[in-house]
Amino acid sequence: MNAGTGDSLAASLGEHVYTLATEIGERNVWRSEALHAAADYIRGVWTGHGLAVESQRYTVEDVESENLEVSLPGTKQPEAILLVGAHYDTVTGSPGADDNASGVAALLELPRLLADAERDLTLRFVAFVNEEPPFFFTANQGSRVYARAARRRGDDIRLMISLEMLGCYCDTPGCQRYPPLFRYFHPPQGNFIAFVSNLRSRRAMRRFARAFRRHSDFPCEQTATFAWVPGVGWSDHLSFWLHRYRAMMITDTAFYRYPCYHLPCDTTEKLDYRRMAQVTRGVADALAELAMTGI
Repeated sequence: MNAGTGDSLAASLGEHVYTLATEIGERNVWRSEALHAAADYIRGVWTGHGLAVESQRYTVEDVESENLEVSLPGTKQPEAILLVGAHYDTVTGSPGADDNASGVAALLELPRLLADAERDLTLRFVAFVNEEPPFFFTANQGSRVYARAARRRGDDIRLMISLEMLGCYCDTPGCQRYPPLFRYFHPPQGNFIAFVSNLRSRRAMRRFARAFRRHSDFPCEQTATFAWVPGVGWSDHLSFWLHRYRAMMITDTAFYRYPCYHLPCDTTEKLDYRRMAQVTRGVADALAELAMTGI
C-alpha cells in the first residue's frame, strides 16, 4: 500500500474538501442542485479510479436523493463486509468543510489506497445523503435507508465505520471538551482522533483501534459507552446500531473541539490536511489488516 506520499494525500484531501465546501458549498435538499453536484463529484472521483459506482435512490421533500457505493471484493469471504461510510450533505447555513467534507474526502481516497491490498473480506465504501437535521434519526436519513435495505438483504456487515469530521486538531491544553466525567480519562488537548462505539460494538472497535496503532503513531483515543451520551450516536453509525449491526465512529469529536460546528464559519482553511492525511493513512492500513484477519 504505497499509493501516494503523505504530502500528495494531504493535497488530494484538500482538493476534495475545497470542491465540496467552497465550490459547491451548502448541500442539502433545500439546495438540491448543490446536493446533486456533490453526488456527481463523488461519483466522478470513484469512476476516475476505475470503480463501479452503485446508487440507491429515494425521494425526500420531492428531491431525488442517493446513497453512493463502491466495493473492493474479498477473495475468500466476499460475503463478509467491512463498511466505511460518510455523509455528504450539510446542515442548513453551513458549507460543511469539517462536517462533513473532511469525512467524504477520506472516504474518496480510501478505495484508491486499498485497491492493491490483498483482502479476504470485502471492503465497501458508502457516501450517505441526508444525515443532517431534520432527517437525522428518521426513516429518511440516508444511512437508515441503507441499513434497513442491508438487513433485509441479509448483508453480513462485520463492522460499519462512520467517518464524521476528521479535520480539526488543537494542541492547547483545555481546547478539548468532553461530556461529564470523560475529561478524567482523556487528554485536555485535541491533538488526537477518537474511536467511539456503543457497548455492543466495543470488541470490534477495540480490534480496529489496535490495528490502527500497529500501523500509525498518530494519537488516538477510544471510548465505548452508552448511545445516549451527547455526541456518541450523532452520525450514520447509529442507523446500523438500530438495525443490529456493530458500528463505530471515527471523529475529531465535533462540537467538543470545533468552534465552527454547524456554523457558516465551517470553511476550508480551518482544517489540518497534514493530520487528516495521517489519520486517513492509518485508517487505510487498519482496514487492510482487518480485511485479511477478519473481525
